[in-house]
Order: sequence, then C-alpha cells, then structure tokens
Amino acid sequence: MKNKKYYITTPLYYVNGEPHIGHAYTTILADVLARYQRMFGKDVHFLTGLDEHGQKVADAAKALKITPQQHCDSMAVIWKLAWEKLNIQYDDLIRTTEVRHTKVVSDILTRLYDKGDIYLKEYEGWYSVFEEQYFTEKDLIDGNDPIGGRPVELRREDNYFFRLSKYQDWLIEHYQDKSLVVPETRLNEVKGFLRNEVRDLCISRPKSRLSWGVPIPWDNEFVTWVWFDALINYYSATISPPDGSVVSWPVDYHLIGKDILTTHAVYWPAMLHAAGIETPSKILAHGWWMGKEGGKISKSSKEVVNPLDLAERYGADQLRYALIREMTVGQDSSYNEESILNRINVDLANDLGNLYSRLAKVWQTGGFSPTKVLTEAPDGIPEELDEQKQVLQYHVQFEIERVRPNVAIEHIFNTVRGLNKLIEQVKPWKAVKTDPDSIVDILTWALGALGEIAKMLSPVMPNKMADLQEWLYDDSGRIDPTPGKQLFPRMKLVSKSEPKKSDPKKSAKSSASDDTIITFDEFGKVDLRAGKILSASKHPDADKLLLLQVDVGSDQRQVVSGIAKSYAPEDLIGKCVIIVVNLKPAKIRGEKSSGMLLASGDGDSLKVAFLDDDVIPGSKVH
Repeated sequence: MKNKKYYITTPLYYVNGEPHIGHAYTTILADVLARYQRMFGKDVHFLTGLDEHGQKVADAAKALKITPQQHCDSMAVIWKLAWEKLNIQYDDLIRTTEVRHTKVVSDILTRLYDKGDIYLKEYEGWYSVFEEQYFTEKDLIDGNDPIGGRPVELRREDNYFFRLSKYQDWLIEHYQDKSLVVPETRLNEVKGFLRNEVRDLCISRPKSRLSWGVPIPWDNEFVTWVWFDALINYYSATISPPDGSVVSWPVDYHLIGKDILTTHAVYWPAMLHAAGIETPSKILAHGWWMGKEGGKISKSSKEVVNPLDLAERYGADQLRYALIREMTVGQDSSYNEESILNRINVDLANDLGNLYSRLAKVWQTGGFSPTKVLTEAPDGIPEELDEQKQVLQYHVQFEIERVRPNVAIEHIFNTVRGLNKLIEQVKPWKAVKTDPDSIVDILTWALGALGEIAKMLSPVMPNKMADLQEWLYDDSGRIDPTPGKQLFPRMKLVSKSEPKKSDPKKSAKSSASDDTIITFDEFGKVDLRAGKILSASKHPDADKLLLLQVDVGSDQRQVVSGIAKSYAPEDLIGKCVIIVVNLKPAKIRGEKSSGMLLASGDGDSLKVAFLDDDVIPGSKVH
C-alpha cells in the first residue's frame, strides 16, 4: 500500500526585497509540518517559490540599470541561500519566470477566454503601484489604498477582466464547508467579503506601461496581472516538477499570512473552479509578528527584522524553535528578541541541554557499557512519566494534524521537565559513586526517553536533534552517550549598537533581561481591587482571550484576559478575582480592556488568583 500523499505550499515571495521575519516564519512553519508528516509516513511534497513579475520588479531592475530577468536571477540566489541557512528542506522552488509555469498560465488564460469568462473593457480606477491592483473610490481610506495605506493614482485604460462575479454564489456555497479555511476567524472574513458585491477582476496590464509579465496569449498588447499569474503556480508546479516526481493535486495545506487571504481564498478558488481544476483542500492563514509600535513587522514597515541576522547570532535551529514555540498559529504574536533568547536559554540550554549533559556525565562516571534501549520502564520510574513517554508521539501527531505545533512542543517539554524532575529526585551523581548498579536501568531508560524526545523535536531542530541522537547512541544503536558535549550553550542578547552583558551567576530560570527593581512607593501606585465576574465569553478574534464583565464595586467594566486555554467561560461566572483597576484602558484585538486580571503560570497554563466568594467587589487587596 502506497503512503498517503501530502502536498503543502507556502505563498510565493515577491523578489523586490530580501526575506524578513514573516517570510521566515511561514516557510519554517511549512518545513516543520512537512518534516512531521514525513515522520508520520506520508509522501510529502513541499513547494515554495518566488513571484518575479510585475511593476515593482520592473522598477527595481530599472533603478539598478539591469534587465528584470537579471534582477530576478540575482534575488533568487539570495532567497535560496536564506532558506538553506534556515534549514528549509523544500522539494521544489518554483519561479514564475520559468517556462513550466508561464506555459500553464497561458493555457488557463486561453481556457477561460474561450469559455467567455474573460472579456475586454475600458476601466477607470484608483491604482496602487505597490499593491499592483485597482481600487474603487469607496475602497480608499483617507484617499489611500485600503491594504497598506499608500498613495494611489487615477488611471483610465482598456484591460481584460475575469468574471469573478459569476462565481460569487458558487464561492458562498463552497465555504459552507468550514474546514476549507482555518482558523475559523479567517473563514468568517471570507464569508463577510462574499456577503458584499463581488466585482469582476482586472487581470491584465497594457504593455505600453508594463511589459514585464506573462503575455496575454491572444492579445500581444497586454501582459497578465501579477496576482493572476502568481496564483497559478501551486498548480503549475505539479505539471512538471524539476525532479520528474508525481505531485498529487489538490494542495492539502496552503499556508499564507492573513493579509493575502482574499486573493487566495476568493480569487484563487474561483479561477481554478472556472478552469475546471479542483480547489485546495485547506488554506491556513496565520497571524502577523507585531512590532513594538503595534504594527506588522514587514519590509514596508519601520521595524524590519532580518531572520538571517538572528540565525547568525543565535543559531538557525534555535531560531526555528523559538518562532514555532512563540506563535499560536492563526493569532498575531508580539515579536521580542528577549523572548526568543529566553526560550533558547530556558527551554533549550537549561531544560533540554543540561538534561543530556548531566545524564552523559553520570554515565561516564559509572563506566557503563553500551546497552540496548529499554522498552519497559524499570522500578523507580514514575508511572505518570512512563505514560508521558509512551503516548508522546500520539500527542505530537494529534497536535500536528490540527496545525498546533506550539502545543505539540509543549507536550514534548512536559516530558523533558518530567525527566529533569526524576533526575533531581534520584540524584544519580551521588548513587553512581556508591551503588552504580542501582541506577543503570534508570539511566538507560531516561537516555532512551531522551532519544525519543530528540526524534519528536527533529522536525523543528533538524541539525541539533541529529547531533543529540548521534551523541546518544553508538553505531549499532545502543545507548552510549558521549560526555562533554554542550548541546545548547547559554547565550546573551546581542545588539548591533551596544551588546548587553549578562550575569553568568543568574539562574537559568531567570529572564534573559535584567530583573527590574521597584520601590515600595512605586508598588503602592498599583491599585488592586476585588472583582466579581458577572459574565464571560470568548473573544471573537483570538482563541487565547476571554471577555470578562467584572463588578469592581465602583462600576462594572470589561477586562480582556488571556486565560481562555485554561478556563471555560461558564466556569468563571460568579468567581471573585483580583483586578488592577488603575491601568489606562487599552484596545486588545479590537476590544476595550479596562483593567488586568491577576494570574500566574506560563504560556497556555495559567492559574487565576481567586478570592473567597464572600469578598465584597471593590474591596482593596493589600
């Protein structure tokens, strides 16, 4: 029986600039998912690519005094090198200037034109050079394009149009299947778009002002609009892969950023359906990395983060781990280099790396011989820890199928923390000196569990986990750890302007940044009050957030709290909690929050600080 095929794609990346953190995250996420699916036995084909036509490419080439093709060729080298440095293992990288792509675009255009779904008309509209598309007057926001807020210019010209409006009813029916776009908030955006008038799509540009594009097959005066051209690539790449492999269509998972949702969830399926081609199985629109000023980090923003600089400073695998661990797929995430460093130092250096170092050192001290991996837990292994190890792959696979790699990683590190707790309780560094035979089986089992952890983490950190597995086993696959190897050195925050010094005496569990010391007077300014939760509901656009209506004595106010992964809304009603009431109100994902709820914990595991139910709302908490 042949393995099930699994086709995963990223968006095409535009070659008017180098990769930024958003591009890196999407591609690393696709790579991680692809590697896991290979591990689970699927026949994976992972496609990424470059969008090389359009006005911006032509303008960039003109400024450099080279041809557009020369510009694309030079940029392709940069992008391919970037993915190599980030350990991206794609099966195919398609460029829209390749003949294998442009031929398919021409064939589909001709098919739609012969069918009557493409027509010529004069059109006047507001054109954005940056977005390379037209907008109507009512689309504009303060006179600028509604996507990036950039200037537009009024243009009147003949162009070819695709009858997108013809397929509006089909699209509405199509998206009755809720699984086609995830998360559900993005599906709701698509449905909202389709509830309004859907206008036909301008799909050409006159050669008189733009010649860099796929020629319209039946009219040499026009080239194809860059988006219509680009959206065909995911299909054209299956027609003639460079290695001659057979790629099954449709796409199983297509990954995009949420800003290009309409093009991929409305234009693309309609184009495919009109051409008689099956539509993608699932489109996943992930969130943005947000900068310190609250906006999306991108090459067009003031805040630019170069992923290759981060990989150079902290290691490619370490960066891959931190990015996948920090973002909940589908939600926005605040980018913070200190958080990335903290993940590296706490999760990787302290919890995982130190675990291996200690076990290997004790093994060396005991002079133990290479031995087979134990399939059953010996005496002394807690039942809960053994169960965690036994079901680890099941939990990881379950979460990967739901595209929740951050949760999969949390399951893995629960086992890492369980092993560290075991080592602290057994204290093998003492027993090995007095009674080494008493701990050899425990060490063997723990090292075998560490090998399973390395396997489960290898899609996220392929090079580092290959090192760990090599150090754990001898050539015949027996347990024989190599001592003296440092898997993840602790690191300092590196700044190009002024490197920040770290104190080596600080605990590995401490934050990467220095502790902030405040005075009693400063702390006294924080007003803590008892509050009773009157109602609770889920935030409409964020899986981690709850909207709480809280009675704080003087008034009733809404508090937005990130505890949705730990508490169901109905379990909170009537509970008394501690609220910081003198914070300036803030908008959190579009909802006003007038206060802060006190809770402890980390990530998705939070515990609210509850008060006795008879505490009067508004009472001061001392």
